[in-house]
Amino acid sequence: MSLIEPIEENEIIQHAVTQLARKYAGKFDESTITPIVREAYESFADAKVRTFVAVFTARYADDRLRALAKVEGLITDAPPSVLFVCVHNAGRSQMAAGWLRHLSKGKIEVYSGGSLPGKDLNAAAVEAMREVGIDIANEFPKPFAVEIVQAADVVITMGCGDTCPIFPGKRYEDWALTDPAGLGVEAVRPIRDDIKRRVEDLIADLSISLN
Repeated sequence: MSLIEPIEENEIIQHAVTQLARKYAGKFDESTITPIVREAYESFADAKVRTFVAVFTARYADDRLRALAKVEGLITDAPPSVLFVCVHNAGRSQMAAGWLRHLSKGKIEVYSGGSLPGKDLNAAAVEAMREVGIDIANEFPKPFAVEIVQAADVVITMGCGDTCPIFPGKRYEDWALTDPAGLGVEAVRPIRDDIKRRVEDLIADLSISLN
């Protein structure tokens, strides 16, 4: 192993910790933030594109800390939140998250994760979403964290079986969707459109006003 690698790792982790310690000042100190950042970094150990690991690490740790703050009652004005979980967090759950962010106009917090996260996004899913004006290319496969499951008001699974932990009082749904893995864009379009219909129904069911 090159001596550069652990130096780079430490720099990425410390930078994210410093950044997030400022953001969550008064809520969490570095003793809470550091292990979450380190776990976030390690979850991208197999990422094919190393260029964005620092950004992914900070964003994923931020998601986890915001969820933890909500669970612990440190944030009381959070909007409703939805977590989408599939196996690889590379296709279905990413398309669903993209649709919900777009259609809810920021009025719903959106999370996604995978039971066995892939190394990169499904290229056909990215292209299919780009066709309808939604860019998910900057998203990334990641595991779902327990605190995010706890913080979510709705947890929607897509073919990941019983791997998602169950917490009382939450709304769980399983969406039976074709896995786009290995499919071309033409075959992914119907899946994309099916997800859009389900997301529209979900928004209506949550009684979110988009005016």
